[in-house]
Amino acid sequence: MIGVLALQGDFEAHRKMLDGLGVPTVEVRTATDLAQVDALILPGGESTTIIKLLNRIGLDKAIQERFQAGMPVYGTCAGMILLAQSIEGRPEQPTLGLLNATVTRNAFGRQIDSFEADIPFRQGDGQPDKTVRGIFIRAPYLSEIGAGVEVLGRFQDKIVAVRQRSLLATAFHPELTGDATVHAYFVHMVAASEEKRG
Repeated sequence: MIGVLALQGDFEAHRKMLDGLGVPTVEVRTATDLAQVDALILPGGESTTIIKLLNRIGLDKAIQERFQAGMPVYGTCAGMILLAQSIEGRPEQPTLGLLNATVTRNAFGRQIDSFEADIPFRQGDGQPDKTVRGIFIRAPYLSEIGAGVEVLGRFQDKIVAVRQRSLLATAFHPELTGDATVHAYFVHMVAASEEKRG
């Protein structure tokens, strides 16, 4: 069972993508919801709003605790911002701090500058590399990465897809395309999860 954070943003698109893969999903709005799932997706949206809502209901701490226990987490766009340890130029903005990286917000321009591009995506684990379609909407990228962070994809030499243990993050929105490659990759991560649950 994969949970999709449903506080703000286009969480329904992720549910439809996973439904197409035959994977059950549930919307997560509380710590009680989170306790019922095996993994979590943080969708795009407004990162400042989402982190404030997470903090208000205590879901930020619950996500951090589950991640430390090994729960797989996947963040897209604003989700990538939420996961990063720091935000370039915005040291005061809180994050979940799970991804050993620094993120740059709105790195490719404003909403009007949104675009699509083909992204080489390195799957690893003996799987062939693929090219996925990425939709970039006020997208971030990772300006710095630290130990344990594996680069899975770049666009114009900027890091736009990474994995760190049970964490996956993309700057783009694969859920808005017809290509389920990235979600299938995350499902594989969930199936291999070694989370220790009480």
